[in-house]
Amino acid sequence: MRAEHGDSFSRWKPGPRLVGLGRGLLDLILPPRAFDGEPALTPGLSAGAWSRIVFLDGPVCDGCGAPFPFDQGEPLCALCLARPRVFARARAACLYDEHSRDLVLKLKHADRTDLSGLFARWISRAAPDLLEDAQAVVPVPMHPARLLRRRYNQAAEIARPLARAAGRPYLADALVRKRDTASQGGRSADGRRRNVAAAFVVPDRRRARIEGKRVLLVDDVLTTGATAEGCARALLAAGASAVDLTVVARVTEMRSRPI
Repeated sequence: MRAEHGDSFSRWKPGPRLVGLGRGLLDLILPPRAFDGEPALTPGLSAGAWSRIVFLDGPVCDGCGAPFPFDQGEPLCALCLARPRVFARARAACLYDEHSRDLVLKLKHADRTDLSGLFARWISRAAPDLLEDAQAVVPVPMHPARLLRRRYNQAAEIARPLARAAGRPYLADALVRKRDTASQGGRSADGRRRNVAAAFVVPDRRRARIEGKRVLLVDDVLTTGATAEGCARALLAAGASAVDLTVVARVTEMRSRPI
């Protein structure tokens, strides 16, 4: 299995629900371990891992979630002032760095769907205002061909418990990826935007659930914002009143970087 942007074509593997059940049974027999592999009394991160994660508690840019060194009295960073995003607001729970990357990739590529509840709680803490205003929660979709290979969409695994905890409608199929785009890894910001251009659409039969709603879009990582903006364009074209974005982690700067 590739460690970065890749799908596994190996032999059959148990689905995420079966894997989760197996881990639950093991916890009844063996002492539980933290998500980072260290011994723990309760599920979660060990104290050492928790202290290394850079959580974005504020102040942050209202437009892209970038952290500010101090409260500068301006809600938007220089990049968002120069080029407003298609999505209205964005929040990230933490920075995407050497300390958070392993956890994110475990969910994305290693069947660790048990991490989704933890990430949903992180997002709830980082984006209470976005959740309060949301009238629907929508995950960034995965193309059916890729979903068949990977067997689950990591954005959906995070969005489902997030919506449930916030008491908001979860619209799993309101947005679809109609084109199986190539990996975004290694592309420039412009290249990423071209790669996902017109890749997303709201099916006609789902438009009624989007029209007039403020939608909260959920993904795992924010890099340049190209994918999120492609999704936001499709939702706005379907009649959404606004689209906000929330992610588990964001890179320090909105630029191309392997994930």
